[in-house]
Amino acid sequence: MKLYYAPGACSIGIHVLLEEIGKPYEREKISFADGAQKSPAYLALNPKGKVPLLVLDDGGTLTEFPAIALWLALTNSDKNLLPVDPEGQARTFEAMDYVVATVHMQGFTRMFRPGNFAPSEADHDAVKARGREIFTTGLDLMAERLGERPYLGGDVLSIADAALFYVEFWATRMGIDLPPACAAHFARMTARPAVRRVFEAEGIKAG
Repeated sequence: MKLYYAPGACSIGIHVLLEEIGKPYEREKISFADGAQKSPAYLALNPKGKVPLLVLDDGGTLTEFPAIALWLALTNSDKNLLPVDPEGQARTFEAMDYVVATVHMQGFTRMFRPGNFAPSEADHDAVKARGREIFTTGLDLMAERLGERPYLGGDVLSIADAALFYVEFWATRMGIDLPPACAAHFARMTARPAVRRVFEAEGIKAG
């Protein structure tokens, strides 16, 4: 396997899952600052021009966080990254989809790419404000989901936790206070050896 990632991007969640699984894999950094995601070589692998991208051992490729996370969970069932019961699986997908599709794509993207939502610069501040509202509301809902539990599904890390982790990581970098349950979850995640290895590999300072 080979992971194409951008430091600190949503691909960090997939990076964490690969470290948790512990199987050999390669990684290649894609520099957004240099526009590497739009280079002909990268677009030949992923025409979407974004990360994460996972190249499988047979040469096939997988894109999109939920799809890659699901594949990793199903092909490494011994790591218990996905519950075995139907409701547990549905709840895991419910949380992961909300984080990726709403907190990230609707909230975070509005804050950092307002032009995607309003062509007029006069509207960009309003778009950013709405994005922050979606983002923080999403974190509040995930905190409610966590409650007193260490992870979204209970006592065991799941693929949904990897998604929640990356938006929590973004919040800390943006100076957005995490709700207490999310702050505890983020601290629990950053204490995991797999996350520490990812931070080191991506050149990110913990804390």
